[in-house]
Amino acid sequence: MSDITLVAPVDLDAELDRLAQRYSRAGSGAVDLLNVIGGRAEGLLDRLPQQARTGLQEATRKALEQAMNVAHGSRGVVPDQKGWLNTVVGTAMGAAGGAGGLPAALAELPVTTTLLLRIIQGVAVEYGFDPASDNVQFDCIEVFAAAGPLSHDDGADLGFLSARMTLTGSAVQTIIARVAPRLATVLGQKLAAQAVPVLGAVAGAATNYAYTSYYQEMAHVHFGLRKLAIEADVPVEELVARLRSRIASRAVT
Repeated sequence: MSDITLVAPVDLDAELDRLAQRYSRAGSGAVDLLNVIGGRAEGLLDRLPQQARTGLQEATRKALEQAMNVAHGSRGVVPDQKGWLNTVVGTAMGAAGGAGGLPAALAELPVTTTLLLRIIQGVAVEYGFDPASDNVQFDCIEVFAAAGPLSHDDGADLGFLSARMTLTGSAVQTIIARVAPRLATVLGQKLAAQAVPVLGAVAGAATNYAYTSYYQEMAHVHFGLRKLAIEADVPVEELVARLRSRIASRAVT
């Protein structure tokens, strides 16, 4: 008589509750951190010089393209790290970038983007996805489409899971072009906070802590839902709607 392995049914409600908790943790404390260091979420981009604001979107697009190559290439050299260590490294990088003012913060931007993308790839691996596959590379970039820890646009935070493009050879470049404007706004807020005189290093550490924690949690939400959709055989759009409902209920209570 052959052994039969029984697979326990997926508890959708429990898994969605867990992901809702992660989502709620994602942006918590980011605005408080900025307030502590003397910054404000509102109007941060207006503090950047016009030249920096003008070139930010193109710089972000290039940073994403570079990050894709470097982050993936580093996987055979540097293993994925624990979540807390990722946050420590990101925080230290932000402090170093902020200490040198806006020029150093701009130079740090592609490095931070690479770190964040590598962290997102590591989360994908935790959920059993292959970061070398085209569709997972697509998903990793899509996580950056979340609004960011300083935004209250919950629709944007969850919108990246609502639709998929047809995967072609140019799909990743297409998604980079689509995500870059939103990520430019997110990174522009970070740069503006780091440019605060005297407090640049503190601001850089605080914002990188917030951003590293945020995108790490959002990656767990993203790939957690993807895996849940596969295991429970439920369309991801339906899971997003149910998760959105849970998040709205938490906000009311």
